Amino acid sequence: MCGIIGYVGKRSATPILIDGLRKLEYRGYDSSGIGVIANTSGNIVVRKTKGKIKDLVNLIDKQKLPQGQTGLSHTRWATHGAPNRANAHPHFDDSKKILIAHNGIIENYESLKENLKRQGHKFVSDTDTEVIAQLIGHFYKGDLFDAVKRAIRQLRGAFALGVICKDHPGTLIAARIGSPLIIGIGKDENYIASDVPAILNLTRKVIYLKDGEMAVLKDDKVDVFTFLGKKVAAKVRTVTFNVDAVKKGGFPHFMIKEIHEQPDVIEGMLKLRLKGSKVVLKEIGLKASELKGINHIFVVACGTAYHAGLAGKYFIEKLTRIPVSIDAASEFRYRDPVVGKKTLIIAVSQSGETADTLAAIREAKRKGAKVVSICNAVGSSLTRESDGVLYTHAGPEIGVASTKAYIAQIAMLFLLGLRLYDFKKALPKKEVSRIIREFKKIPGRHKEILAGKDKIAKVAKKNSHFGCFLFLGRNINYPSAMEGALKLKEISYIPAEGYPAGEMKHGPIALIDEYRAVVCVSPQSDIYEKMISNMQEIRARKGKIIAIATQGDAVIKKHANHVIYVPPTHNLLTPLLVALPLQLIAYYIAVQLGCDVDQPRNLAKSVTVE
Repeated sequence: MCGIIGYVGKRSATPILIDGLRKLEYRGYDSSGIGVIANTSGNIVVRKTKGKIKDLVNLIDKQKLPQGQTGLSHTRWATHGAPNRANAHPHFDDSKKILIAHNGIIENYESLKENLKRQGHKFVSDTDTEVIAQLIGHFYKGDLFDAVKRAIRQLRGAFALGVICKDHPGTLIAARIGSPLIIGIGKDENYIASDVPAILNLTRKVIYLKDGEMAVLKDDKVDVFTFLGKKVAAKVRTVTFNVDAVKKGGFPHFMIKEIHEQPDVIEGMLKLRLKGSKVVLKEIGLKASELKGINHIFVVACGTAYHAGLAGKYFIEKLTRIPVSIDAASEFRYRDPVVGKKTLIIAVSQSGETADTLAAIREAKRKGAKVVSICNAVGSSLTRESDGVLYTHAGPEIGVASTKAYIAQIAMLFLLGLRLYDFKKALPKKEVSRIIREFKKIPGRHKEILAGKDKIAKVAKKNSHFGCFLFLGRNINYPSAMEGALKLKEISYIPAEGYPAGEMKHGPIALIDEYRAVVCVSPQSDIYEKMISNMQEIRARKGKIIAIATQGDAVIKKHANHVIYVPPTHNLLTPLLVALPLQLIAYYIAVQLGCDVDQPRNLAKSVTVE
């Protein structure tokens, strides 16, 4: 989850490292730190503190760092040990010669730590990371590369590492397995980072370090090796997205900016993937005969991506009658799933580095299943381990609470459903042609919703005092209710639950009174009247209802305290529309409450630990 940036070159490292940390803060922000090898003394000087990057900057303003041209910095999402200065990265070994920054979890750190203690090493933090520093220090006899190589071969778990040593100014070592790490190639300088945005203003030339690889960076070259020390050829790629994509562009928060980007994301996807009525998914990685032979689909995902997958389940089953199971990726491999050669695994992940999702697909592939990933991050671990990759091309998403990545995931799942329809035609062709026509109108419908955002803001503010929310939906909009509740929880900290509306009477109705708000996702559909019945049950118990309904629906006003309208579309496409008002409700309530919208507490964008 944490963010790492390292620098080696001819310029002062500190400003580059601090700027990079600001762009990685979405990965964790409960503590941060920086260390540089001082030009004058040759010692490694470290500054670190609890809190966000601004707190680190304030500390450095008071306690200046010396000039240094080799350094490491880190922003943390706490796993082992509380968020405090002692546990903040980077971490030293006993000798204060070696400094490391780490993202991931070392599963065997306790046994390693006890062994190192017996050999006289003193620990000053509660982290698993310090074990790595001490282990490298234990093996260090003047050859830093050899010490790192020997140390990482004893580690079990996931890690991305940056390592510097006072004896080797001008050298930066990187290594990874299970956690993301890229290398940036500059002119007379090179960098490591957990994600592209950290170095996008410095270079567009990057190497995506693969699992089981380590690298030695100097100002004029980069060499990549296996963990056994064998040199390998590394492919240098060019990053294509615009640097403005990681700026707020005049919006007060990244989240609201990214909500506004959704029409363009879907429009770009449809232009690329829909040629007339034909769906083009060239990167799917499976032959037509393999697609035709699929008899079961599993969607594995976490969090928001799980909700996208659930919407995809309804859509794909309706079009193809192929049974679709959806699993929380963190549970999939532990239940010994029944999969085989005719099973398709669809793995959905914004970052492509979600540890649970990676573990799930490895289990599925071990059992012989084919894996197609839906991902936003080019070159990520998930994309490299999948048989096929469907990139959403949503651009970088900086806000921790996902918006445009969620919409893009749903859209890609729907496109995949339309492609599978070519082999398993379960709906009349006329009906599918109508779905495709309406699909192409979605970007315009998004713009209509965004044009009325001020009305949504007023509804949100009027309901921001409630201490509890229930979100209800039916059929394909049950996942929408779950996602709406998650968004509100993530950024406003208000307890919220997403539920299938028909299940409300089996427990959650006990929560309903005049102090709870209920958001009813109620667009026109063949179960619309069922939703109206549920709303009447809520009103009878004095619950306050916010309804999301289809334009022109005058009846719903009789049953709701507030109505937010979305344009009409095909029922199966409504999750693509109702997502926007649900996102906006959460956003405006959080703003009204003074919450940190882009960096909500305890969360991080890329969950690289299990």
